[in-house]
Amino acid sequence: MKICRKTASYLHPAMLNNIRRNILKKNELKRCISSISQQDDSTGASILFNKNESVPNTSRVVICGSGIIGCSIAYHLSKVKGFGQIVCVDMGQIAETSPGSINSGIIGVTKLSSSESRFAQQSMKVLNELQALGYDTGLKKCGALNLARKKDRMTEFRKIKTQSMSKGITCRLLRPDECADMCPFLEVSDLEGGILIPDDCIADSKNIALALADQAKKNGVTFIENCRVSKVLVDKKKECVEGVVTDKGTINCTYFVNCAGLWARQLGQLCEIPVKVPICTVANHVLVSKFDKSKKFDTPIIRDLDGRIYFRESFGKIYSGGYEKEAKPAFNDSTLPESPSDRSLYADWDHFRVLLKEMLHRIPSLKDATFERLTNIPEAYSYDGLWILGESTEVRNFFVAAGTKTDGISSFGGVGQVISELITKGFASQDFHNLDINRFLGLHNNRRFLRDRAMEVPGRHYAISYPYFGEFKTGRNIRMSPIFPMLKSEGAVFGQTMGYERPFYFDKENITDTTRLMMDTKTFSKPAYFDNVAKEYECCRERVALLDYSSFTKIDIWGNDVVQTLQYLCSNDVDVPVGSIIHTGMQNPYGGYENDCSLARISENYYMMIAPTIQQQRCKNWLKKHISSDARVNFSDVTSKYTAICIMGPFSRNLLSEVTDCDISSQNFPFFSYREIDIGLANGIRALNLTHTGEIGYVCYIPNEFALHVYSTLLEAGKKYDVGLSGYLAMRSLRVEKFYAFWGQDLDTFTTPLECGRSWRVKFNKGDFIGRDALLKQKAEGIKRAYVQLILTDHDADLDVWTSNNGGEPIYRDGKITGYTTTSSYGFTFKTQCCLGFVENTENGHCLPVTTDFITSGDYEVEVAGIRYSAKVNLHSPNLPTKADIPTDRDREAYQATRDKVDDSYFL
Repeated sequence: MKICRKTASYLHPAMLNNIRRNILKKNELKRCISSISQQDDSTGASILFNKNESVPNTSRVVICGSGIIGCSIAYHLSKVKGFGQIVCVDMGQIAETSPGSINSGIIGVTKLSSSESRFAQQSMKVLNELQALGYDTGLKKCGALNLARKKDRMTEFRKIKTQSMSKGITCRLLRPDECADMCPFLEVSDLEGGILIPDDCIADSKNIALALADQAKKNGVTFIENCRVSKVLVDKKKECVEGVVTDKGTINCTYFVNCAGLWARQLGQLCEIPVKVPICTVANHVLVSKFDKSKKFDTPIIRDLDGRIYFRESFGKIYSGGYEKEAKPAFNDSTLPESPSDRSLYADWDHFRVLLKEMLHRIPSLKDATFERLTNIPEAYSYDGLWILGESTEVRNFFVAAGTKTDGISSFGGVGQVISELITKGFASQDFHNLDINRFLGLHNNRRFLRDRAMEVPGRHYAISYPYFGEFKTGRNIRMSPIFPMLKSEGAVFGQTMGYERPFYFDKENITDTTRLMMDTKTFSKPAYFDNVAKEYECCRERVALLDYSSFTKIDIWGNDVVQTLQYLCSNDVDVPVGSIIHTGMQNPYGGYENDCSLARISENYYMMIAPTIQQQRCKNWLKKHISSDARVNFSDVTSKYTAICIMGPFSRNLLSEVTDCDISSQNFPFFSYREIDIGLANGIRALNLTHTGEIGYVCYIPNEFALHVYSTLLEAGKKYDVGLSGYLAMRSLRVEKFYAFWGQDLDTFTTPLECGRSWRVKFNKGDFIGRDALLKQKAEGIKRAYVQLILTDHDADLDVWTSNNGGEPIYRDGKITGYTTTSSYGFTFKTQCCLGFVENTENGHCLPVTTDFITSGDYEVEVAGIRYSAKVNLHSPNLPTKADIPTDRDREAYQATRDKVDDSYFL
């Protein structure tokens, strides 16, 4: 093997000589790999499995893939007594890896989301269980030191330290000299500091998988090696799994689990009803360096995030890798290798050169090291860089656990538990909605889309997590409303959700209609778009604004049994007069939110459901799963059929009345009602008298062919009212100030209506519905946490670090942590940061009922990046003043989305 000239010209002479002396020739590689692996990549565990020549005719569950994830699922399922037979098949061997392959082996506990952090903590719990049973998992609790070259990175570290408290994780900030004390060989002259994470550790994923498999086998799981799956059989009528065809025979089964790693997408296509698993494969280099034996390295894991590199020490060697800004896709032609042993890629020193340069900078002594080998093993990433977990959207009982990238060793414990619970109980004991397979559509599984996205996803792994950071540049302008070109010409800055382009704010002065601008905020403080959003906010509150709501999920539901069916699915009473709108949750057996939606009753047996954008696939699955097979009910996703324009502001009725012939007076078209109207020359427009943010206004669902006409008509007629355009950021500020909870941000699968001030939307006296028993029990015992609004009173928006959009900051009551925030935004009426979140009443480790007196009697603070700010607490939606001097609906003024008083008659 030769070193390319470009790399050779860059390398330090001493290092170049080491490479020349130590890079293995191709014909020597296979001979050397075995001894190298035994010494370094494994701790010597060896568990032998009999290679079954045939497969059983039937099994309750078939798991495809015996890596660390597949073995963890088998392990967790095998612990469920009396569940039935479990078979795990693999086209290679148990926990097989490519010759000479090396994974990072790093278990990191600080993740961006709570669900990912919990999964890592559960992995540690399983590791400790295996260690107690005598297995050598290679576990080394060495901690991790993350380095910062930039001030913004240190701000991120302060945020991580603050937010980790709510996850039970301890971190410590370090100065550059303290980083040098911990790792004397580091170059620290260009550092701002670092953060020490003591709970991070390293382990051997192969040994862990073998240990899990051994335990699973002892509990009755059958492992079949060298067995290829060629088809997943489906009962077409019930759309559920009924068997698996392999080259060793057919297995009739009830459940199938796809955890085939790189092959997960391909395996999804082998199902008789193809299952979408949008993963892409990316080259992943790891360099092994060996120092003189006299040098001792016993250091924590080192992550130089701004250099995009990491190091870990093991058995006297340094294993280093990284995440380049633009990754190199693997297998562009979608021709995957037949087995793990064939998947090694060419060690591309040219491509690795960027990371190597950073490594030499951070550890100068590497120039004296022997470069033992550079491996290049592809890793599987999902289209958005998050794991893909759960039951497929196309076929019932077809489960997926894929896209764990290089992080499978961190997540295996949580993933195994969740998939096991979904199979055996039908529901997981923890929320993981941000990782759920329901979060994507068919467009995300497009091969060209994934090929382009593969270059971009890995680079986000070490990126600074700014607010709205990392809007993807690939896979854009796919789903657009008909008015997209008009919005773009007005300077719209777009973000993307479920593939839909939606305006975040407008900046016509600095953006031309030919500029392709996407949301990209690189600050933790007051953003550059602040004044733009302030104007849009004022337009919504004082005049009239148009907002594009087209991305919202829209589903028509109809049939003779539709009322009875929705009564069972919804916690509110859906049997309202035709033309009425109700807001309701669809609860799960725990009482948590599976869906949070509005239902407009179009006719006696016809409803239109409006749900959050991210719920488009999820709510359809929930309907599909829970509508009885003999019920006379149909539903259709009409999201792409309508363009939705929200007319918001105190003059919205004036504007709408000028462009329609319909009577929209408060008597004929009251708050929370539906009417079909015309606008301009267009008809068949579904108009809803609500805005989802608490402001006066209407949302008009316009057949797409009329969208441009209606939009132009509204703009022309609105000139006399100084009509403006507003985006998502203004809407976010409006809803946070009005204390409106949104699903996926404040509400999740374990948040109940009673906890978030929505008891009045739960009608216990209407009869049975999903989650009723759990909510009745919670009411009797008292809620253990309560949803509150916190308005910071001493925060300086011009000087201080802003609160996190996605929450996670600790909430203090009388100096003691009592909860955490879920959402925040700048409140333009409050003129300060405004946070939403949950508080608990904990004493001696026990959660006590939370009462109104408990909440209102405390002094509150919110900690942001290490600094506590005093806060005023609200239990219900505030009434915000407006300068507009026009009459408004009494019902609308009295309406509060979150209330502190509940009518006891609801609990009959």
